[in-house]
Amino acid sequence: MGDDEEKYDGMLLVMAQQHEGGVQELVNTFFSFLRRKTDFFTGGDTGAPEKLVKEAFAHHSRLALKANKDKQAKQEKEKKEKAERAAKLAEEEAKKRQVAEDEPRIKELTDEEAERLQNEIDQKKVDKKEKEVPKPSSPPAEKPKEKPEKGSDSEEEEDEKDKGKMKPNAGNGADLPNYRWTQSLSEVDIVVPFDVKFRLKGRDVVVDMQRRTLKVGLKGHPPVIDAQLCNEVKVEESSWLIDDGKVVTIHLEKINKMEWWNKLVTTDPELNTKKICPENSKLSDLDLETRSMVEKMMYDQRQKSMGLPTSEEQKKQDILKKFMEQHPEMDFSKAKFS
Repeated sequence: MGDDEEKYDGMLLVMAQQHEGGVQELVNTFFSFLRRKTDFFTGGDTGAPEKLVKEAFAHHSRLALKANKDKQAKQEKEKKEKAERAAKLAEEEAKKRQVAEDEPRIKELTDEEAERLQNEIDQKKVDKKEKEVPKPSSPPAEKPKEKPEKGSDSEEEEDEKDKGKMKPNAGNGADLPNYRWTQSLSEVDIVVPFDVKFRLKGRDVVVDMQRRTLKVGLKGHPPVIDAQLCNEVKVEESSWLIDDGKVVTIHLEKINKMEWWNKLVTTDPELNTKKICPENSKLSDLDLETRSMVEKMMYDQRQKSMGLPTSEEQKKQDILKKFMEQHPEMDFSKAKFS
């Protein structure tokens, strides 16, 4: 049923795009066709056409409401997962800042401390010279240099693997000759400009988005993109539109929201994902409900890492403290609380 139901989607989509008046004008065109070209209104019993329309409306209304309910439930689940990921990223950033703050900082020395430090440095230099005297012929400076050289070799080996890979653009994607694309962890946006002397309409272009493939181009011309995607996308949450009559913009929703793509399609040159700059997790970008959830998670994670009570545990302790203050006659010294 699903395949049959979508059989005429392409044709109907082109019709819909040509109706500037929207759905109302499209429905009016459809019934005009039935009136002029068929006996829909006159060929059956009285009231039969109206009954048929009402039954079809009721059937598809139920399906639409159910699909909308399922979509909202899915969005709620993804919102929660997004909040958890944002909390985790924020916690990792907080740990990095804490480590940076704990690193030794420049400290101003007193005259006595500076003199003592200088004496220690001078003494180490003397000791080093005394050790080098018995072996004047051997180059002592060469052996200590071996370790950093090994480190340099390993860095060079890593760079060798990334040689030939493209550096990501400002949007963590790539600027290619015929199109450009950008990405975040959860989505991909593609911009395909067309050099034409007329304003593009839906009937002029071909955009075929599948779970693992993408095809984009002008009708009657070789496609600009026609290949397998780097990874899978959610077709039902992806979309495309024509911008300024010359540019096709495509939005793809990733299925795996924890991975950076190293190319849009398999025929593209590979990106160096080590050069990608992840977007900062800004609480101000989240809605109020998600933001409060993330802030609570961050607070609880900080408290746990310091061995302190979480917000729920603190709430219980506050209630207990208040109860103890209200009942000073009771002895809680031997009481155990979990």
